[in-house]
Amino acid sequence: MVVIGAGIVGASAACHLARQGAEVTVVDRPADGQATAAGAGIVCPWVDHESDDAWYRLALEGARHYDHVPGAARVGAVLVADHADELAEVEALLRSRQAAAPDMGEIGPLDPAKVFPALRSGLAGLLVPGASRVDGRAVRDALLAEAVRRGARSRISPVTLTGDGEVVMASERVPADVVVVAAGAWTSELCAPMGLRTQVRPMRGQIVHLRLPAETAGWPIVLPRRGPYMLGFPGGRVVLGATVEDAGFDPRVTAGGVAEVLSAGLELAPGLAGATLAETRTGLRPVTADGRPILGRLTDRVIVATGLGAYGLTAGPYAGMVAARLALGGDPPIDLTPYDPR
Repeated sequence: MVVIGAGIVGASAACHLARQGAEVTVVDRPADGQATAAGAGIVCPWVDHESDDAWYRLALEGARHYDHVPGAARVGAVLVADHADELAEVEALLRSRQAAAPDMGEIGPLDPAKVFPALRSGLAGLLVPGASRVDGRAVRDALLAEAVRRGARSRISPVTLTGDGEVVMASERVPADVVVVAAGAWTSELCAPMGLRTQVRPMRGQIVHLRLPAETAGWPIVLPRRGPYMLGFPGGRVVLGATVEDAGFDPRVTAGGVAEVLSAGLELAPGLAGATLAETRTGLRPVTADGRPILGRLTDRVIVATGLGAYGLTAGPYAGMVAARLALGGDPPIDLTPYDPR
């Protein structure tokens, strides 16, 4: 079997296939902008997708799948706004979902600056204690490493698919009974010979990493009603993001993008003004025209898993597991009709 794409979806698929004893080759194209490498790592599915039950179900199952994937730290999330009444709508959404999703924890009001000291005082806050953060690169690397330990082969190479789903790497046809396409924003280009109608396009997100002379590992995720999200990681690292730019396959970090994130972030959290600018990252998130992911069989031999947009780190390991189960001839754990690539 061949898995195209070594982001978090492809890494998960390869790992699950290798666990079942399948012969697996993972191939990734030499291109900048992989979304997994840039993602902030927020796992908090309950606050979004209020108008799309299918998307919410996938995100919810993705979050729960982290019980089987090492690397998630349950630090909680704080929804913040200038005034408490701005949080009323999202609080009502959370309470409507709480009975079926007790893993979100007991939500309730709190002073955001008490748990994320860099925030300006006077903000209203709503705690969602079940939210987690993940280091997407670390999770991806761990999944790929396990796959390789179990016999998977990993290659970096230009790759194409023929009209009948054969894999071509560096002008060499690679035999494969099944192909899992987890190529992110490059999926439409790759699957065009097989007639994939749904167009997947890149949406650029620029993210800023700061460093403080304080331990920030226990700081929660901050989700404002307006402005950039932010979250702490061990070692004084604080992540702010992200832009949402229809910039094509342009993975550059731009002055305007960084300025947008920093200006809005410092307005919300003036305590970050003296932080060191440690790193900037850019990811090309794969999005579809209707915003819904693609997960399922394109042909008898080709399975597609992409289109997770800003929720790649939330749902990616789960989507990879589902794709692997399909590749092995098993039944999916959820109804895939809403995500059918055909």
